[in-house]
Amino acid sequence: MGYYNPIYNFGVQKFLTEVIEAGADGLIVVDLPPEEDEELCLPAKECNLPFVRLTAPTTSNERLTTVLQNATGFIYYVSITGITGTKDVPIELVTHAVKNLKEHSKLPIAVGFGIKTREHVEQVTRIADAAIVGSEVVNAIANSLDADGKAKPETIQTTLSLVRDLAAAACEENKFFRESKIIS
Repeated sequence: MGYYNPIYNFGVQKFLTEVIEAGADGLIVVDLPPEEDEELCLPAKECNLPFVRLTAPTTSNERLTTVLQNATGFIYYVSITGITGTKDVPIELVTHAVKNLKEHSKLPIAVGFGIKTREHVEQVTRIADAAIVGSEVVNAIANSLDADGKAKPETIQTTLSLVRDLAAAACEENKFFRESKIIS
């Protein structure tokens, strides 16, 4: 996940070549609108590199058609307006939004923003194909560092335990995850 300007400055074709060689599974470029698909989205598709689009509670159905036109990989539904990690996921609104997205696309739907707990992951993966947990993982890492900001011996294990627990919740609730064997 990133922004277009560094990619543009690096060179689109060079960037695509290097991220594919590095093993990237797809791209999420948050500031490149679908009206600019020829800049990166379409070249990525030509390289068989999925280009994930974001939608939000503020995305109208009319706009949704444009946003999803060239999307590949999955749809990232940003479940709240505002700053990630500051609010809990509004599950009733997400349920309605995921249903609406499924009417507009056959791509898997991942929900992010406001997902902090195992319970949130369980709730989201009952209705969507995936739950994205970002800020909570970052917070777990930050809270496990020493006073100098360096990892302590338990940092990796603490973070791994959190991620495994969240992934297990997704696997329990969602066939997509159970069949993918993501976590061992």
